[in-house]
Amino acid sequence: MTTKPTILFVCVHNAGRSQMAAGYAQALGGDRVEVLSAGSEPKDQINPIAIQAMAEDGIDIAGNQPKVLTTDAVRDSDAVITMGCGDACPIFPGKRYEDWELTDPAGKGIDDVRPIRDEIKSRVQTLLSELLPAEATA
Repeated sequence: MTTKPTILFVCVHNAGRSQMAAGYAQALGGDRVEVLSAGSEPKDQINPIAIQAMAEDGIDIAGNQPKVLTTDAVRDSDAVITMGCGDACPIFPGKRYEDWELTDPAGKGIDDVRPIRDEIKSRVQTLLSELLPAEATA
């Protein structure tokens, strides 16, 4: 891949799962990936417990804002990862689509959100290892 891959993470409210996934993808992928996130019915702010859970792992997503899912965002992405938004996401041929079945952290306390965060981190690490060529660290 000569250009860096663009990954779009989508959940219903773009306030928890997709924001956590985008935070990990950006932190772990750095400048080797473009990361987008959106929601089919975005909330007005990110779940504060999701922000807290990510901060515990050294990732700050507090400044992010939920965004509405657009057809352009899907068209411009190489990989589209959905989390519970069903058929709201438009389908374009030639894209990589994955649906991650993850518990929605909305309304849950930090002890319930930590395992969701950890599962997201693991899945993002796997996704990045598949999308990015192995590079020698200089």
